[in-house]
Amino acid sequence: MTVYESELVVEKKEFAADGVLALTLRHPLGEELPAWEPGAHVDVVLGPDLERQYSLCGDPADRTAWRIAVLREPDGRGGSAYVHEQLGQGGKVRVRGPRNHFALRPAPRYRFVAGGIGITPILPMLAAAEAAGAEWSLLYGGRSRGSMAFCEELSGYGDRVTIAPQDETGLLDLASVLDDLPEGTLVYCCGPGPLLDAVEARCPAGALHVERFEPKVQETGADTEFEVELARSGRTLTVPADVSVLDAVRGAGVEVLFSCTEGTCGTCETDVLEGDPDHRDSVLSDEEREAGETMLICVSRCRGKRLVLDL
Repeated sequence: MTVYESELVVEKKEFAADGVLALTLRHPLGEELPAWEPGAHVDVVLGPDLERQYSLCGDPADRTAWRIAVLREPDGRGGSAYVHEQLGQGGKVRVRGPRNHFALRPAPRYRFVAGGIGITPILPMLAAAEAAGAEWSLLYGGRSRGSMAFCEELSGYGDRVTIAPQDETGLLDLASVLDDLPEGTLVYCCGPGPLLDAVEARCPAGALHVERFEPKVQETGADTEFEVELARSGRTLTVPADVSVLDAVRGAGVEVLFSCTEGTCGTCETDVLEGDPDHRDSVLSDEEREAGETMLICVSRCRGKRLVLDL
């Protein structure tokens, strides 16, 4: 599958909250950008070995621009520092995508929960739920009101949005929105790992959809050696116990897109033609894992002795 990739221009760069910059990106020649749906993210190439994923948080109907928001992380790996300190208005940046592993499914009602910068993929979901005539509410938490992005934009939704800064209200009252969910309600949550874990503990099976910024801690068995057949390349590789499928494939000279190498971004998702993947990512849903039709080759392995991949 061909993935869109282009150099885009930073048309606008403005603070959406303390420590959060919103960037509006356009094509330098005014060309239309690919269509996207709420929950989608793009890969932003900030330099050699410096690539980050950011959720699209603008209007999907606007094909002329993409908006992202970047939280300044003092203890981060350099991506947010580059955006805040070096990528100026009028600057250019290479962008790839969009991809969507957090798509908004049709439902009569939704409960949205966001923590901090986790509001970014949720923001266009609210507009979509509103346009669909669904019943919905948002519980949005952060360290302080000043650190919470897009509060002014959210104010137009009235009392369906609850802004709950921790320094004013304490921890989010999840019970108030998640206990006794009406049948058919879907819950969408994005934010820090502890928030996602707490929401997961309260939601019935099948109701919850999350997007994680960090890998979910998982129990896995011992890593063992197995074979991978690359159907399109006509090659069979041995993947040692201490080597990832991604590294084995790249070591054999086969080009494949990848980014986070942590199983959180979905860039390296690959079709599985045969075999039983040992899923270790934080992206695929339970249904997708059960189907076994794709896997994230940066972290996932094989439950048996052999996999056949569409590479």
